[in-house]
Amino acid sequence: MATTRRDFLSQPAPENYIAGIGRGATGFTTRSDLGPAREGPSEDQIKEAVAKRAAQLGLGGDNKKDDDDDDERFKDPDNEVGLFAGGLYDKDDEEADRIWQEVDEKMARRRQKQREAREQAEREEYERNNPKISQQFADLKRALSTVTDEEWASLPEVGDLTGKNKRARQNLRQRHYAVPDSVLVAARDSTEMTTTVNDDSGIASSADGADGTMTNFAKIGAARDKVLKSRLEQASQGGGADSVLGSATSIDPKGYITSLDKSMMSGAQAQVADINRVRELLTSVTKTNPNSPGGWIAAARLEELAGRTVAARNTIARGCEKCPKNVDVWLENIRLNDKRNAKIIAAEAIKKNDRSVPLWVEAMRLETEPRAKKRVIRLALDHIPDSEALWKEAVNLEEDEADARLLLAKATELIPLSLDLWLALARLETPENAQKVLNKARKAIPTSHEIWIAAARLQEQLGEEGRVSTMMKRAVNVLAKESAMPKREEWIAEAEKCEDEGAIVTCRHIVRETLGWGLDEDDDRKDTWMEDARGSINRGKYETARAIYAYALRVFVNSRTLWMAAADLERNHGTKDSLAQVLEKAVEACPKSEVLWMMLAKEKWQAGEVDNARRVLARAFNQNPDNEDIWLAAVKLEAENDQQERARKLLADARDKAPTDRVWMKSVVFERVLGNTEAALDLVQQALQYFPAAPKLWMLKGQIYEDLGMIPQAREAYSTGVKAVPSSAPLWLLYSRLEEKAGLVVKARSVLDRARLAMPKSPELWCESVRVERRAGNLNQAKSLMARALQQVPKSGLLWSEQIWHLESRTQRKPRSLEAIKKVDNDPLLFIAVARIFWGERKLDKAQNWFEKALVLDSDNGDTWAWYYKFLLQHGTDKREEVITKCVLNEPRHGEYWQAVAKNPKNARKGIEELLKLVAASLP
Repeated sequence: MATTRRDFLSQPAPENYIAGIGRGATGFTTRSDLGPAREGPSEDQIKEAVAKRAAQLGLGGDNKKDDDDDDERFKDPDNEVGLFAGGLYDKDDEEADRIWQEVDEKMARRRQKQREAREQAEREEYERNNPKISQQFADLKRALSTVTDEEWASLPEVGDLTGKNKRARQNLRQRHYAVPDSVLVAARDSTEMTTTVNDDSGIASSADGADGTMTNFAKIGAARDKVLKSRLEQASQGGGADSVLGSATSIDPKGYITSLDKSMMSGAQAQVADINRVRELLTSVTKTNPNSPGGWIAAARLEELAGRTVAARNTIARGCEKCPKNVDVWLENIRLNDKRNAKIIAAEAIKKNDRSVPLWVEAMRLETEPRAKKRVIRLALDHIPDSEALWKEAVNLEEDEADARLLLAKATELIPLSLDLWLALARLETPENAQKVLNKARKAIPTSHEIWIAAARLQEQLGEEGRVSTMMKRAVNVLAKESAMPKREEWIAEAEKCEDEGAIVTCRHIVRETLGWGLDEDDDRKDTWMEDARGSINRGKYETARAIYAYALRVFVNSRTLWMAAADLERNHGTKDSLAQVLEKAVEACPKSEVLWMMLAKEKWQAGEVDNARRVLARAFNQNPDNEDIWLAAVKLEAENDQQERARKLLADARDKAPTDRVWMKSVVFERVLGNTEAALDLVQQALQYFPAAPKLWMLKGQIYEDLGMIPQAREAYSTGVKAVPSSAPLWLLYSRLEEKAGLVVKARSVLDRARLAMPKSPELWCESVRVERRAGNLNQAKSLMARALQQVPKSGLLWSEQIWHLESRTQRKPRSLEAIKKVDNDPLLFIAVARIFWGERKLDKAQNWFEKALVLDSDNGDTWAWYYKFLLQHGTDKREEVITKCVLNEPRHGEYWQAVAKNPKNARKGIEELLKLVAASLP
């Protein structure tokens, strides 16, 4: 029915209605209106109107808080009130908000590292107080790495044990009884239709029972067979109350062995059963949802897997009928058919989907002749002229560069935003035209940094290296203006790509212009750039790493760390000339760094430029007149070049200008090596007056007396030395060995006891005490001392190695080594002991692996290199030279056997390779 309600706009306004009252407006009238101007409603009137409206809407209630407009619950923080109510948000406000946001972001970056460090510390503290289950068992998981293959193999299978125990429990719960004869007789008679009654005579064929019944054992046996047969039939049909052990196993009553053979033929049958189940599921899918392309494709592939190719083709053909607009179904149909039928199917598919790029490409690939392929692609381009993939296929089909160029020119006109098409066209053009093409590409895609890089590489090809830098500067400015500046990591990746393709100059300028982008002075730029350089080195991009170091060194000119890193890069992956150039710049930038001076002098010396090495050291003297390292390097240079007098004079000057205990010690060693025993003794006496707490000087004094055969004087020197420096374990060892050589084992034992009182945690002193007892034939005392030693120093690889090899029987070495590895995490001496055990057992691969582990842990231990080299002398001809080369590069300085050979004055002039062979020959 018609409504009597009038239109909204024609209705009169409500009482006291004022337009805009919700946003703070007040009503007023002007003289042009009827009557004089009047004020809007007062605040009381507004409250009254609001209350009235609320009552009409049924929202009435207790309004005791109506005047409380400032209730915090109803305040909206986004609506400004008071003086700021109704204000406009203009450009000045936007600029102020942006500035404050930048300030907040910068302050957040400045405090980021402190905040992250604090959060990391709090996280570690929480994890330490509340460890996870995996952390609590971390030591046990680490211990699993020491379990041998034999121990793993001997572990029982949990599943087998569980099943075995379960069956045992079931057998215990079950009780088995022999079937009585009465049951068998009843089973025998159950199928008979007649009943016979025995006569009173009770004549039995075999024996008579007490009640006169006859027992026929032949019929009882037949009945037993019948019972067994019935049970087998019940079990074969799925089992029941009488099934064997309650199972539903398929049993052949005529031949149990035959059934076992059939049970072995389950693989193929299971696969067929699976295929049938999946086929039923997919049939259901295609029937319930025939418009689903995935179901048809899956059904076709299932038939293909089952070897039913014709069925697969029929299935996918029905799928094409049901889903004619789905490209994937057509592509699957094309794949399943031979080439002749596939062409027909492709044509039909294109009729239904003429704008499908994959279908056109597949139709092109079905053709065999190039002309036919081109014809298909051109038809495709007529239908889809804006397809980048089709244009690329068309260009790839062209053998003539001119035709390909024309195609690319047309393609860039139709698809101006395709970066690949522009770059391909630039590569085919001449250098002059390529510049024009790239200029057009920059205008079409102003946010692409790849085009700028291509332009820079073009300038590099033209030999304009200066314009490469200009091009990259313009690129940075334009991309920043367009807000399309890539991150620093992306620029480094582009530089590495240029390095791979041979554009070294472009690579360097990319790094130079972009490496500092987005980094402030407070962002630890040096660490960031060093990390970038290490990443490039790890990826094999050495030119990019050089460019990064070059840029970083322009910012941090006086950073010795950066110069050292750059020198290491040139030493490992550069040439001698490049290394020399880097070191020359380094000593100019850091003239107070003696390490850089010595590296430069060493490079000159190894290059055969002895005079240049002297000049380098002379310059180093001028910059560091009191540095002992430079003095000693100069002495070594002169001594190695047979300039003994010059070396002696340098040492004398060093003792005057840089008088340290090391300089005096090198002076004594120099004279001792030359055979000037008296001069060496005189120098060591003078040195001890200045440096009585230098243990090496006392050791040299005692060794000089030993060389002269003056045992009492040597004993006095060692005795005085250990009193002056009781914390020097090598000095105690020399003292003890002197007494042992003199045949005074008791005194040697006493010396070591005093030494252990002074240094109770020294593994060297404990090991020497054990060896003294072992060499004296006191094996029980040696074992007792070793037990005390392992209580004092339980994590010493030296002590464990000594016990494994000299205090354990051959059969107990491996278990003892396993125990040692559990208690000592990583110790190269212990790893050597394990490697020697495998070596003795002829497990050469494991032995080599443990030797290499020891080298990774400590490449400065010469004993490890010597043991490994001795092992390779017997079992590894391929790696000998490699080990020698690596040993020379690492220059080991420590090791019990190594120092005994290297410190011998007879071997003072020998190189690392000779020392390695001598130490290997001296090993037990």
